[in-house]
Amino acid sequence: QVQLVESGGGLVQAGGSLRLSCVASGNIGSINTMGWYRQGPGKQRELVALITSGGRTNYADSVKGRFTFSRDNAKNTVYLQMNSLRPEDTAVYYCYADRVAPTIRYWGQGTQVTVSS
Repeated sequence: QVQLVESGGGLVQAGGSLRLSCVASGNIGSINTMGWYRQGPGKQRELVALITSGGRTNYADSVKGRFTFSRDNAKNTVYLQMNSLRPEDTAVYYCYADRVAPTIRYWGQGTQVTVSS
């Protein structure tokens, strides 16, 4: 089992910045990929950024150039630095991890990000 705990959400004005953190615990060695998803009001959950086991990071087109996904392996923590925030970035942000053989997906509890115009 893997447990994920997010923090760092909040209310910010458009153009501002926030940094989300996600601490992983449990069977860390089994993790294949980690990432961030978000779900805005009335919308489906969507991928924001994902880092593969090989270290490649993929971003949604809507956040490229504004968001940066990083990790600190010593702290079992991943971060999402969000700059130039827009009202459309308002959503609950979820930390994500998965393992393979067998495939299991893990989710954090979510942290609310609200961007005011």
